[in-house]
Amino acid sequence: MDAVRVALLREVLAGTEWLGATRRFAGALRGSVLPHGGGLLLVGTAGYEPWHLAAHLVDEAAWSGTPGLAPTLVRHDACPSDPAHLAVGLGRLAAARRGETLLVVTPDDPGAPLLERVHDARRAGATVLALGTGEREVTAMAHESLSVPDGAELDLDTVQHLVSAAAGENAVPPPRGRRRFRDRLSRLADHLTAPPPSRW
Repeated sequence: MDAVRVALLREVLAGTEWLGATRRFAGALRGSVLPHGGGLLLVGTAGYEPWHLAAHLVDEAAWSGTPGLAPTLVRHDACPSDPAHLAVGLGRLAAARRGETLLVVTPDDPGAPLLERVHDARRAGATVLALGTGEREVTAMAHESLSVPDGAELDLDTVQHLVSAAAGENAVPPPRGRRRFRDRLSRLADHLTAPPPSRW
């Protein structure tokens, strides 16, 4: 979907909740990635890899002059023989650290292995954002989420177009202060419940 189609879609959606919701989520994504510079990891489920969103974010990163928006696509079935940009497997989530952002796209069941790795990335300090149909486990782990439930006016692919376009805008509204407080509180809770570091 090109910029003209996104603009037409925004006109059609004027007055609905979707424009504000996608812009807020995009603002949270941009606000998480750009100040920290730690990089953006993008992962889907075993049955759905968000190739299209990855490509759009790469384009928006180039057009807006914000290279931090270009994601590393993390794949469930990556092989070492794949081209470098396609060879990043789920093990990369285990290496996620504070300052990095993990965007999880879940149009279907994320499965226990992915949930465990997302949980580990969050405990290590990564910011987790969730975009999907509202899976309870993923949403509970996310610092910010946007749900597109079955039967909504828009499908998840269309919402991904709106999010990626808004993320590339230079005037994306910053996340609300209430979210920032919740994020700080959530990080404090993670820190207090984390096991002590190993001395070995």
